[in-house]
Amino acid sequence: MIGLPRSTYYYRSTAKALNLGDHELVAIIEDIQNEPPCYGYRRVTHGLQRRGHLVNHKRVVRVVRANGLGIKPRKLYVRTTNGNHDSPIYPNLQRNVIPARSDMVPVADFTYIRVAVGFCYLAVILEDRSPAMDVPE
Repeated sequence: MIGLPRSTYYYRSTAKALNLGDHELVAIIEDIQNEPPCYGYRRVTHGLQRRGHLVNHKRVVRVVRANGLGIKPRKLYVRTTNGNHDSPIYPNLQRNVIPARSDMVPVADFTYIRVAVGFCYLAVILEDRSPAMDVPE
């Protein structure tokens, strides 16, 4: 009679709340993020959909950013120096010394190189001892 299909009359939404406010959405997002705290907006959107809330991922991103609910990335910190040992700790003798020439202070460093079976260590010692520099001034 009015030009609508019959299915429109029988349609029932499967969403729990289409007019879900931001405050209610924040509470639900906090509940979802309490399960594992490393959920980002994609997993939160999927969790909302599993609970029956049809929410666009762009709205989830906006609400998460506005309320500071985003995941905090962990800083990868590898501690390579342990000062709690019985070996002697030598002082830096060149800390406040300005050398007269560039070849008077050797520089050394070492680093770890990750390989398939573990680590390799690379030690580098730089010391400029060219014959022209050995001439007395």
